[in-house]
Amino acid sequence: MESNVKDKVVFASPKTEEERAFVAGACVRKLGIEFPAVLDEFGNSTERAYTGWPDRIYLIYSQGRIAYKSKPGPLDSTLTSWQRHFLGPYRPEQA
Repeated sequence: MESNVKDKVVFASPKTEEERAFVAGACVRKLGIEFPAVLDEFGNSTERAYTGWPDRIYLIYSQGRIAYKSKPGPLDSTLTSWQRHFLGPYRPEQA
């Protein structure tokens, strides 16, 4: 993917869980992701359970309950999508 090359997050497909964890950690660091990220296992059971393709955003309470599930993305996978859901319309004077 062209954006991966630009962001320097290009890796060979991992062959083990350890390699997969290394690649995921490198991507989190290089892309500056600051929210908690989880790593699915090789069987991708989480991806299948949450139908994560196309892109979606899930906000999950610490108890494991889904707080918010975006529409299929990437166009709906934006801050304003879940911001409207939880906070209502954005008004610049509140910023």
